[in-house]
Amino acid sequence: MDIRECLPSDKHDFEAVNKLNEFRNEELKVIIPELMEWLQDGNWPIYKPVEDLLLRLGEDLIPHIKDVLQTQDSTWEYFILVGLIDRLPVSHLSMLRSDLVRILESPTHDEILEELDEVVLELLEKMEVWIHRDL
Repeated sequence: MDIRECLPSDKHDFEAVNKLNEFRNEELKVIIPELMEWLQDGNWPIYKPVEDLLLRLGEDLIPHIKDVLQTQDSTWEYFILVGLIDRLPVSHLSMLRSDLVRILESPTHDEILEELDEVVLELLEKMEVWIHRDL
């Protein structure tokens, strides 16, 4: 069976997400971009189950998260920041530092309207605490 046949077809497709949970992480890696699209709106019913599924993939998410942070879709960025990114281990969060600093120091107009700087500040503070804990 092709794993893409198991992708959710709508925002209520819990059956598809449950089926995807049966796949190994190696198999899931090929559909990370498609799964990331289900994190565009934190109000969608399958948002949290898809986020939980993606979190299994750890460091493999980083390039895809970076892609979202460059989309110019500040709403998607917001939901990624307050959900998926906030739930990543801090060691993975540090791989996103330059992207987070960019949002803080050179935000787009929409990122300002979405108040992403406040969210980013919290993430950077979390990262700093973790870094100083190890010193």
